[in-house]
Amino acid sequence: MNVSSELNFDEMLRIRLAVLQREHRDLDEAILAIEARVNPDQLMLRRLKRQKLGLKEQIVKIEDELIPDIIA
Repeated sequence: MNVSSELNFDEMLRIRLAVLQREHRDLDEAILAIEARVNPDQLMLRRLKRQKLGLKEQIVKIEDELIPDIIA
């Protein structure tokens, strides 16, 4: 593989960010589907919400890495 065809660090972060955002949306949809049930599984909801929060933390961390520091 030559250097020009390799992904740089920012590109890898952007790809990872897109994957995490998609997983976050999927969890949101799953949570809504479970909540719509007559007797929603509260344990499952807590687990999914905790997982969603973890994904959000990873997303914020990557977004912070991608935004350049601005010295005021």
